[in-house]
Amino acid sequence: MDLALSLPNIDVDTSDEVLAAYASDQGPVLDIARPLAVIRAESVAEVQQVLRWASRTGTAVVPRGAGTGVSGGAHATAGCLVLSLERMNRILEIRPEDEIARVEPGVINADLSTAAAEYGLMYAPDPASYRISTVGGNVATNAGGLRCAKYGVTRDSVLSLDVVLADGTLITTGQETFKGVAGYDLTSLFTGSEGTLGVVVGITVRLRYLPVKVCTLAAFFPNLASAAAGVLAVGRARVQPAIMELLDGETMSALDAAHGSTLRNRGDALLLIQTDGYGADTEAEVVASALGALGGTVSREGSAEALELVDLRRHSRGDAVHTELRVGEDVAVPRSRLVSYIEELHRMARDHRVRLKVVAHAGDGNLHPTFWVETAEGSAAALRLDAALDESITVALAMGGTITGEHGIGQFKLRWLAQEQGEEVRGLQRRIKDAFDPAGILNPGKAILPR
Repeated sequence: MDLALSLPNIDVDTSDEVLAAYASDQGPVLDIARPLAVIRAESVAEVQQVLRWASRTGTAVVPRGAGTGVSGGAHATAGCLVLSLERMNRILEIRPEDEIARVEPGVINADLSTAAAEYGLMYAPDPASYRISTVGGNVATNAGGLRCAKYGVTRDSVLSLDVVLADGTLITTGQETFKGVAGYDLTSLFTGSEGTLGVVVGITVRLRYLPVKVCTLAAFFPNLASAAAGVLAVGRARVQPAIMELLDGETMSALDAAHGSTLRNRGDALLLIQTDGYGADTEAEVVASALGALGGTVSREGSAEALELVDLRRHSRGDAVHTELRVGEDVAVPRSRLVSYIEELHRMARDHRVRLKVVAHAGDGNLHPTFWVETAEGSAAALRLDAALDESITVALAMGGTITGEHGIGQFKLRWLAQEQGEEVRGLQRRIKDAFDPAGILNPGKAILPR
């Protein structure tokens, strides 16, 4: 069947170059699969038409935003359609009095925040990729970001969704009010479902007040353990920072080498903290006192330096290096176990003879340890890397944590999902998937374990 003839007036691309470019996101690629075609939809009606065709023919559909995911949630499966929503990028409405916005899924996160700022508002979720990631992609993974500590993850800002189901049916979930408990919370169910239950084509989000004041503190510590202890000290002081990020010495050295900064000269670990709102100055003073008592060297950064520090944190994942086999993790543990877990990570790195750097959204216990080995070391090093990753998951779960705080399961993390969820829970999730997608055509092999 000629796909272009079956879907007239829709951008269907089967060129080798485009298929290769859209075959994976930024997650580790387990198997490189060739999609049947890449479709760039421009309207809800086109998405419905594609899904009706896919449902009739039993063709898998992999929804895609900007491709910035890091767990393989947008990896192509063999013979699938990659359904790109990047061209559905309109901000449909901003209602400042109601503090909400309606957007299409391809809207870039930063563009929404810029538009909202004209009304003294902001879109709170801010993943490190916020300049290039889409709001629809953020919804698919329930993305977090630096401001999670105070403003929560994407789910906390999503009020309503327009979703096209596997058979092409268009539904709307939720409401345009901040409160609403009519029926089951399908909006929350779709948020974080990684395109396995439906394709999100419209999003109504809650906007927050743009802070009248922001204070940025940089607290450098002689070691990582004391910096991690600072997180708990801030909590005991009963201050809720908007941002509380932890960077270790390896991360600072990498940032210095890449960007010409001098972070490592100031200490072996950094707590980067922002307070905001009318009480920002008072809260900053309390935080500085608490961290200084633990041996931190605390400085209050001016606006230019503060922006640079926050921007450096957003780049802390680093670019791919062809001489390294490197995997970044996304575990979360209760904040009270943060110090213990970081100590365990360093033990694992020593035991498995792998390199390690650690950054964390310390305010909510979400860590992004990155393990790596040199590719020149060959398969033996890759096995050591896998062993370190496996143990990092096992230890996090033993501490009451989770295998993913904000990046999603995707394809890559399926190997660990059964360690966190019992068969009863996994079976229930499969039944939910069957109810929404009985033919199993929506992003197969992602997010939940198959039978």
